[in-house]
Amino acid sequence: MLKTYNTLYLDTRQKLRLAGVEAAQLEARELICFASGKGKDEFFASLQLYATPELEARLNGLLQRRLNGEPLAYILGEWDFMGLNLMVTPDTLIPRSDTETVAQRAIELAAHAGDHARVLDLCCGTGCIGLAVAQHCKNCRVVLADVNQDTLDVARKNTLRTGLSGQITTFAADALQPPPRLIWDFNLIVCNPPYIRSGDIAGLDASVRDYEPYLALDGGADGLDFYRSVAQQWKGAMRSACVLLFEVGYDQAEDVAAILAASGYHNIQKHPDWNGVLRAVEGTLS
Repeated sequence: MLKTYNTLYLDTRQKLRLAGVEAAQLEARELICFASGKGKDEFFASLQLYATPELEARLNGLLQRRLNGEPLAYILGEWDFMGLNLMVTPDTLIPRSDTETVAQRAIELAAHAGDHARVLDLCCGTGCIGLAVAQHCKNCRVVLADVNQDTLDVARKNTLRTGLSGQITTFAADALQPPPRLIWDFNLIVCNPPYIRSGDIAGLDASVRDYEPYLALDGGADGLDFYRSVAQQWKGAMRSACVLLFEVGYDQAEDVAAILAASGYHNIQKHPDWNGVLRAVEGTLS
């Protein structure tokens, strides 16, 4: 018997709820829209229409992937970040609301640096932070850098996807090594590095542990390897009074602030995310 779009939606929502998915209503809608190729408004206009067996089969396949633990963003292949619709693949971390705090602060710092400010998004992943900066600061220039070439390819595609290629360049760089000679002279370096302690990765939620890229998670034994490396080794890429801005784990703000202080940075500041967790730490190069 054929089912209406509304029945498919209600069935999908119920299965997601029973599986413990918190945003079951949103995810059910997203899965049906993706399976049918409809936008949100078109989906709501179609609720009383009958769906084809082919659509139901496609939806069931997508739903099973989600019930198996695959993150919705990887199923859809895209995700929204601060109004930017970004391509997401298993080579990249999924942009999260935590990172919006860091991106918003990066936008403020880039705007304060003035026209023709140069910004580096190091360990860029999808490029979400650097792209958000470019979107809001039209006169700045942004470099997206990552060690993984497949990840950098996603950042390049997102640069084209967002129409920001006039402001953006991409570059392969390892944050655990000194910067390449061609990367230098930045007013702002923003970095969301791997910061999970190596021993904690096995205990992460399966949707993260089993699907998101290990290289983007592992921050070393204490989770601080990248902070120490960038704070010390990347000074040669900074202009005088350059600000180094990090995203940090929920319990790392004090440790990262101490690393910056010991490395010669001043005006060290810590910024909370929407939940009050200290999520961004910055320091200015002396």
